[in-house]
Amino acid sequence: MGRGLNVPVVSITAQEAVAHFGWLEMFVGLDMPASSAQTQARLGWHPTGPMLIADLDQARF
Repeated sequence: MGRGLNVPVVSITAQEAVAHFGWLEMFVGLDMPASSAQTQARLGWHPTGPMLIADLDQARF
C-alpha cells in the first residue's frame, strides 16, 4: 500500500506500535488469517480477479 500511495513504510517493534497507534494497536497488532473456502463452497463462487499484491501494485484505489 505504501508503494502504491507513494508514502514511506517502516517496520516498528510491538512497543513502538503501542506508542504510535495508542488504543488502536490492540486491533492493528492482531493476526487474523482468513480464507474464502466457506464462501466458495456455499455460494459456488471462485475468485477470478488479481491476487492481493498484484491488485495493490495496480494502485487503482
